[in-house]
Amino acid sequence: MRRIVTLALAALLASCGTSAPAPAAPRAATAQEDADAFLGFYTPIMQALYTESARASWVASIDVTEEHTGLRTGADTAFSAFTGNAEVIRRARQLLEHESELNDVTVRQLREVLDAAAAAPMTNPELARARVAAESAQSAQLDGWQFCMRRQGEECAEPVTANDIDRVLVESRDLDARLVAWNAAKEVGPSLRDGLIQLQGLRNGVAREMGHDDFFSFQVSNYSMSTEEMMELLDRLITEMRPLFEQVHCWARHELARRYGVDEVPQLIPAHWLSNRWGQSWPGFVDGVNMDSLMEDREPEWLVRQAERFYVSMGFPELPPSFYELSDLYPVPDGETRRKNAHASAWHMDLDTDVRSLMSVEPTWDWFTTTHHELGHIYYYMTYTNPDVPPLLRGGANRSYHEGMGDLIGLAASQPPYLREIGLMDEGQEVDEIRYLLDSALTGPVTFLPWSAGVMSHFERDLYANDLPADQLNARWWEYVARYQGIAPPSERPADGCDACTKTHINNDPAQYYDYALANVLVYQLHDHICRTIVEADPHACNYYNRRDVGEFIQAIMRPGATRDWREVLREHTGRDLTAEPMLEYYRPLMAYLQEQNQGRDCSWPGDRAATPAP
Repeated sequence: MRRIVTLALAALLASCGTSAPAPAAPRAATAQEDADAFLGFYTPIMQALYTESARASWVASIDVTEEHTGLRTGADTAFSAFTGNAEVIRRARQLLEHESELNDVTVRQLREVLDAAAAAPMTNPELARARVAAESAQSAQLDGWQFCMRRQGEECAEPVTANDIDRVLVESRDLDARLVAWNAAKEVGPSLRDGLIQLQGLRNGVAREMGHDDFFSFQVSNYSMSTEEMMELLDRLITEMRPLFEQVHCWARHELARRYGVDEVPQLIPAHWLSNRWGQSWPGFVDGVNMDSLMEDREPEWLVRQAERFYVSMGFPELPPSFYELSDLYPVPDGETRRKNAHASAWHMDLDTDVRSLMSVEPTWDWFTTTHHELGHIYYYMTYTNPDVPPLLRGGANRSYHEGMGDLIGLAASQPPYLREIGLMDEGQEVDEIRYLLDSALTGPVTFLPWSAGVMSHFERDLYANDLPADQLNARWWEYVARYQGIAPPSERPADGCDACTKTHINNDPAQYYDYALANVLVYQLHDHICRTIVEADPHACNYYNRRDVGEFIQAIMRPGATRDWREVLREHTGRDLTAEPMLEYYRPLMAYLQEQNQGRDCSWPGDRAATPAP
């Protein structure tokens, strides 16, 4: 592979005029012709190296070993040696000096070339190589971690999986058992702390090498926004949703105290009381809404196949056979020693036809919606892989669009008419709308937005833009958790720990978590438009299944990939700019219910900047 990169770079240098001059041409090439020639050379080599890098990363994620980590590092280094080559950077910048003479798709491709170069710019090869190696080492450390529920000295006496920990936090009402599970989930943090600090410097270094202020501002540039503009947008969304979240938080802490037999209701919810390791989602605590019961007697494969049937019913094609042959969809079987990444993900291996997913599907409600979500990514890949979208622009209109497409179908998959149609609910089975909305709020955007737009985004802004020191990681993390989520750790957390490091995205998908927050807002805007304009149904009972007109609407958004501005795409298809109004409208019936339930309660909490007592 190194020989391929060397030959490719030699050819690039020759094509850029560093070799002997060619005979005089009858006319000078136009800027567009120069750009077309450069991209015609760059794209197939980039795509081939990208494929090799993706394949190495895939193997290292489904079978975590030192050997596979080494192969991933080698493949990533080769990819970066080409995309981050100094001559590539120089040539792309030179061509963009003539931006006014280029068509929009060409300009977008050249900017994508520079964004790819920023991962490891070979204008500073030592820095670039160090960043690639550190990323691989950090991922391997996290992917290969053995969670442990009970230790005997240095040895683990009760090894568990991430799914085992989640099961305890969702099902158990024994606070001691919950505390053990929560602490087990955080044990990996200290081992990742030094690696994160190293990556802080390396990521900022490569971003600044490419002219960005820091790594966070580089990632935000995907939206054509500054850091300040992004944080203002996120804070506005949090503020808009804050009255509803306060009511949800107030109800939840009283309900949880009752369930655990605690007389004094705390103002901050203890983290181990919640059913998610980070409090980003609060499933399982609403009486009468046990969505897991719908999955009883279903095999894991049924969940994946049903998710595929959902898309096919809307006019999408069936998944290619290679998807099922090459994906890793289920937990590692008992008796196997192989360790795999526990985080669900979708992969576009070659920017063409090889699409795969990495999951650990079990018959639970969470995995039912997750399979629909992950296939949203897969179908987005498949839809924008078409002759009108060059490989460099085979991505979402912005990063939040990719998450938004997955979340949109996750929301659609939870609609009662769909569940009835596929036999998960009886035809005559009634749904308590308020409790259903409450469960949706607890497992969806109302609890997720303070986490994603609040905790994750503000912490990573501080980590990179403000060069947050190592000894302040845990303190700043829990400051934001208290402020935005109203959650506290079960006991004081050590200053030399790193609870933030236990979140996969902090390590290997950094400074992009606002993607998920903005995707949530996008989802409800799209869902509201689909239901009111296409299906002509209440957004709370809106069935996309077997609606090819809905599929045509979704595919029209997906098909251009990143060839068009995301704002333009949204206005064209919904008639307005990004707004949280549809999300707030969706939960309006719940707001009235919660205000009545919380009447007379103090719904503020320490560190809350905006909370007010309930009426």
